[in-house]
Amino acid sequence: MSCPSIAIRLCCHCSFGAVAQLVERAHGMGEARGSSPLSSTNSSVRSLPNLIARIILYPRIRLKPGREKSVLFRHPWIFSRALEDVPGDIENGSLVSVVSSDGKVLGTGYYNGYSQIAIRLLAFHESVIDEVFFKGAFKQAIEFRKQFINSDDTNAYRIVFGESDGLPGLVVDRYNDFLVIQIHTLGMDKLRPQLLEALKSVLPSQGIYERSDLEVRKKEDLRTFPKGVLSGQQPPDHLEICEHGIKFFVDIKNGQKTGFFLDQRENRQAIIPFTKGKNVLNLCCYSGGFSVAALTGGAAHTTNVDISRPVLDLARSNFELNGFDPSLHRFISRDAFEYLDECIGSGEKFDFAVVDPPAFVKNRESLAHGTNAYIKLYEKVMKVLGRESILASSSCSSHVTPELYRMILFKAALEAKKDLVILEQRIQPPDHPLRVNFPEGEYLKFAISRVSPY
Repeated sequence: MSCPSIAIRLCCHCSFGAVAQLVERAHGMGEARGSSPLSSTNSSVRSLPNLIARIILYPRIRLKPGREKSVLFRHPWIFSRALEDVPGDIENGSLVSVVSSDGKVLGTGYYNGYSQIAIRLLAFHESVIDEVFFKGAFKQAIEFRKQFINSDDTNAYRIVFGESDGLPGLVVDRYNDFLVIQIHTLGMDKLRPQLLEALKSVLPSQGIYERSDLEVRKKEDLRTFPKGVLSGQQPPDHLEICEHGIKFFVDIKNGQKTGFFLDQRENRQAIIPFTKGKNVLNLCCYSGGFSVAALTGGAAHTTNVDISRPVLDLARSNFELNGFDPSLHRFISRDAFEYLDECIGSGEKFDFAVVDPPAFVKNRESLAHGTNAYIKLYEKVMKVLGRESILASSSCSSHVTPELYRMILFKAALEAKKDLVILEQRIQPPDHPLRVNFPEGEYLKFAISRVSPY
């Protein structure tokens, strides 16, 4: 069958851009655009835009007048109040074409009328969303990370970070030879077969494990929380990874997030120059990542506090894995606030403290309460630090802005009667990229500060 006949048969369903993609794919040339059949075929194909300019690949949703601005600014979210009309036969999770009030195609995404974010865009033009689309997106994400991930000493990092990689609702993490995925949204859940086939093709692995056991799925009216092997082998209970030459055991089946706090990778490195000879307190220590980094930098002693006993066992294993004797350090299963009160009462002091608490602010409604919790926690930490000490503090609450976070540190220092000087301010690492047109992607705040008495 010739290219023109393919295009003409499809023109009742697709715009010219979509036809072009489909013609190339039909000829196995989707990745060789320079040799596309469309570059040499007859004028009947090249004139197709005039014939099908308003034919759309997916059901169209029209925006209200003036509401296309955010899309033109390339923001991937469209809220329900921006929609002019939604055809009654569109199912939640379906792929749609977004058009302006005057009918101009603005992008392709998926729709969910149950969610406040009614449409999440996958492309800012009309695009076929299929396995080929995902292959291209995955290849681009992988090539980008090759620029700054040294595969000789690091084999654990984020490959796909949702909207920041053009794939809203999807997270893909690499842990050595295993991949872990999280699917947050209904639309991406419905695209599961295509994205999985693409991921297996682009990035072969020993296995793909899903960790979509996420409360956020309820906001999409998803009532399932998939967790388990999607492809390949079952991962070991403790999978060994390498991060800047430091080794860690990771529990990708039951650990926090997808198994490890990959977003703190560069921050673990950042504390090393400050830890030599220091008596280190690691609060909310999880599997001991910051403590192992501190010991690598020559720390004299670590005290590791977490409310979970199993993660403290994993922390001990990580000490041993890197040649540090866990019996020479303290591992304490205790609530962080309670432990700090005990230290304040006993007068125990530390030279260096790292605090990486859970997200105290999970939504706007909890902002005031969560902010006060951060202030109280950091106040107590500063009270157990000795003269001329270092505090490494963190917040992973996206609703806490960098400006608010500095105010939290200011108020905590004021209450603790301490002088605090910020030496470094950091955000999430480049494998968790931040797009300037998607400020919602910024969530991690990390500060290294000098703390001294008035």
